[in-house]
Amino acid sequence: MELGEKILRPREQVEQALKKAILSSKLGTGERLPSEAELARQFGVSRPTIREALSSLQMQGLIRRVPGAGGGSFVQPVDHKSLGEVVRASMQNLVRLGSVDFEEVSMVRQYLEVPCAALAAENRGEEDLEELRQVVHEQRTRSVDDPMIAELDVRFHTIIARMSGNRVLASLVYALHHESEPVRYLDLSPEVGRHTVAQHQRIVQAIEDKDPQAAEAAITEHLAYLRKHIKAALADIPAEDSEDRAEQGSPAGLRG
Repeated sequence: MELGEKILRPREQVEQALKKAILSSKLGTGERLPSEAELARQFGVSRPTIREALSSLQMQGLIRRVPGAGGGSFVQPVDHKSLGEVVRASMQNLVRLGSVDFEEVSMVRQYLEVPCAALAAENRGEEDLEELRQVVHEQRTRSVDDPMIAELDVRFHTIIARMSGNRVLASLVYALHHESEPVRYLDLSPEVGRHTVAQHQRIVQAIEDKDPQAAEAAITEHLAYLRKHIKAALADIPAEDSEDRAEQGSPAGLRG
C-alpha cells in the first residue's frame, strides 16, 4: 500500500496554492495579489520564498509584476491570447540571448502562416474580410516611412491567423510574427512597399474567392519575398544576392 506522498518544498507549495487560486478564479483576472510581506505572513514562509514562487508564476504567464510604488503582482488573463503573450516573451528571450536565430523563427512562421491562409479562405466571414481589406487600403494610402506601417503589417497577418478559426494557431502566429517583425528589418523603399501591398492584395483576393490553394501560393510567395529582403538587410548585402538562398530555404511542399 502506497502511503507516501511527495513532500513539496515551501516555494512549490506557495506556487501551487497561488496557481490553484488563479485557475479556479478565486483570484480574478487583473486582481492584485497581496504584497510579498503579506503573502509571507499568510503562508508562514520567508519573503525570498514568496519572491521565487511569484517569479515562477510570472514565467508561466499567470501573473505580471509591475515595479514601483503603485505596482505589485497582478493576475493575467488565462486564455488563448495570453498563450500568445507567453510564447512571445519566451521567444523574445531566446532570440535576444542568441539561443535561436531569426532564420529559425522566420521558417517556423512560414510553416504556420501558410496553413493559416488556407484555413482563412475556407472559414472566412464577411466582417473579418472587410477588416482585412481596410488594412490593405490603409497600407496603400500611407508612405513607407509612416510609423503605422509596421502596426498595419502586424494587423494584416494577425487577422488572417484569426480567420483560420484555430485559436492556438492564431496565438502562435501572433507570437512568432511579433518577434520576426518583417517591417522592422526591411529597407522600405517605395518599390518594396508596392510589392508588399500587391502581395497582400493577392492574398486577400484568394481568401475572398475561398480558394485555399491560391491563398497558400500567395502567402508563400509573400513570405519568401520578405525573407529574401530581411536576410539581405541582416547580412548587409544586396537583396538580389540573397534571393537564391531564400528560395532554397523555403519549406518544401508549402506551395500546394
